Amino acid sequence: MMKRVVLIPGDGIGPEVIGSCVRVINATDADIEFIKIDAGESAIEREGTPLPENVLNLIRKYKVALKGPITTPIGSGFRSVNVELRKRLDLYANIRPAKSFDGIKTRYENVDLVVIRENTEGLYVGIERYTKNESEGETIRRITKRACERIVRFAFEYAIKENRKKVTAVHKANIMKVTDGIFLNTAKEVAEEYPDIEFEDKIVDNMCMQLVTRPELYDVIVTTNMFGDIISDLCAGLVGGLGVAPGANLSEDIAVFEPVHGSAPKYAGLDKVNPTATILSGVMMLRHIGEEDSANKIMNALIDVFKEGKKLTFDLGGSAKTSEFTEYLVSKIRD
Repeated sequence: MMKRVVLIPGDGIGPEVIGSCVRVINATDADIEFIKIDAGESAIEREGTPLPENVLNLIRKYKVALKGPITTPIGSGFRSVNVELRKRLDLYANIRPAKSFDGIKTRYENVDLVVIRENTEGLYVGIERYTKNESEGETIRRITKRACERIVRFAFEYAIKENRKKVTAVHKANIMKVTDGIFLNTAKEVAEEYPDIEFEDKIVDNMCMQLVTRPELYDVIVTTNMFGDIISDLCAGLVGGLGVAPGANLSEDIAVFEPVHGSAPKYAGLDKVNPTATILSGVMMLRHIGEEDSANKIMNALIDVFKEGKKLTFDLGGSAKTSEFTEYLVSKIRD
């Protein structure tokens, strides 16, 4: 049966990297129909909102979406579409793998870890206000035991499913004793239910230091919303940058796949950016819907392309255009 996937091109470089990903997926002959709909800046022009209700309804209907990056204004303008999507669809679990590829030159080798980020709470709930003539403000950080329990449980279940051996809970409970105290205590409680999985906890600043000195010691990292956002970018830096950093957002029955990087509007239309993060997000999507053969074809082709090093984009030290990288990858899939 043909599977239908909602396709959201996004802003800036989004249409280019999504176009590349769709081209690569189609080359595998995956049994997928993409249903395209706009969100972000293009939707504002037509509908007055960056996240029209029909976008949410389509995702609810088909349960799976592949999404490009969407611009979030800094300091003003509309609230993050990404945050709103996660809130409205209860996409509570954010999965961000960081895995080394032979041929991508980095300071590290054989990194293979996954950040599991709580996606609906913390500082990103956006409860903030000015307290003194716009010269002073405050933000409320909301943490609940329910959200902590389900994200930690998700991390342990993910570890079992993916045959991983250790879960590390990252927090700042030494300072934020109430909110991160809830997270840490809940993580310890849940960990007791999984005696076959090693468990430890790390304070977030120490975790960052550990990751850049001994990343090979870590496997599955579970943490709160903002810490997960920051740590996952750090982990992307261990394996080659945001250009190779995929992501998935899951609820109990809905999944939205997207690259970790932003919309990079200054590169829009230049045929220059690395589409790998989006392609890897597409691979995660394919595995989610049971298209394992297509996912494996893409992964094997990517491994070959990176090992050869002939067609790399500028962020990886090469000179290939987005389109050139994509077509070379497609040729490998069809070999």
